[in-house]
Amino acid sequence: MKLVLAATGASGAIYLQRLLDQLDPEVHEIHLVFSNYAKQVIKEELGSELLVGAGVHQHGDKSMSVPFASGSARFDAMVIVPCSMGTLGRIAAGTSETTILRAADVFLKERRKLILVPRETPWNLIHARNVVAVMEAGALVLPACPGFYSKPKNLEELADTVVARILDQLGLPAPGAFRWAENAE
Repeated sequence: MKLVLAATGASGAIYLQRLLDQLDPEVHEIHLVFSNYAKQVIKEELGSELLVGAGVHQHGDKSMSVPFASGSARFDAMVIVPCSMGTLGRIAAGTSETTILRAADVFLKERRKLILVPRETPWNLIHARNVVAVMEAGALVLPACPGFYSKPKNLEELADTVVARILDQLGLPAPGAFRWAENAE
């Protein structure tokens, strides 16, 4: 699978780290893009830089010469995690002034899977309308709302409840403890 993962300056860096931990760059072609504030927030929240495996292609947010910024390049899915409400709003407005925004626009126009994972709460009416707009345009909005029914033992397991939902939407297996079909009662 050819994937684009993007991080914005929203809180929730653990979700991106746990998602990267589940994806094998030897099996999937993974491109990672950071917004201007993403690295700062990641360092503040995780206490260090993101742990990125060898083989993951990293990009800044100011280059349009990345393969996934063109509709002619075939990519399977894009996940923006965490996705700030500012980024979601700019996607809803159709702006394309950064690599992340251009790629999101391309995924929407080409009818490719675009998963937005906002962590923001509470929402105001503008947020709600922007969420509706991106959903109407074809994006999947998957709010970072961790589940407690699996009785997570630590913060990583709690974050994995959201990561499992992302992987499920990508059609990929979730971490062992979160295989929905096996745990359904």
